Amino acid sequence: MAKPALIGTKGSFEQTVEFQHTLTYYDHRLPPVLSTPDMIRFMETAGFLALQPYCEGDEITVGTAISIEHRAPTGVGGRVKAEAELESFDGRFYVLRVRANDDAQEIGRGTVTRAVVSVGKFMARMQSK
Repeated sequence: MAKPALIGTKGSFEQTVEFQHTLTYYDHRLPPVLSTPDMIRFMETAGFLALQPYCEGDEITVGTAISIEHRAPTGVGGRVKAEAELESFDGRFYVLRVRANDDAQEIGRGTVTRAVVSVGKFMARMQSK
């Protein structure tokens, strides 16, 4: 990443919860509420969007670690806004503080860690496996 990302850099992502984002989609015995993996995907997307302006060429950031609490349910039709803010950088890994809210409350929070990769190099490494 040639352009340094400043601590405090922010990104956000909004999505309306659809049936395919719910627990019921994965198992009919479960309630029709936003699944934790889908909430994390919203948070990861917010982190990606926060850092992408600092990437150059074929660089992107990829998730390397997550520590998330899912604190409240959101049903189909609920609007979720995930936000990410760059908290630290150790020379290789970017740690972002993340949170997700629906129309009424905070539904999740925690951290995601991301690293910069070259898509070309990444794909070449994958093809050699």
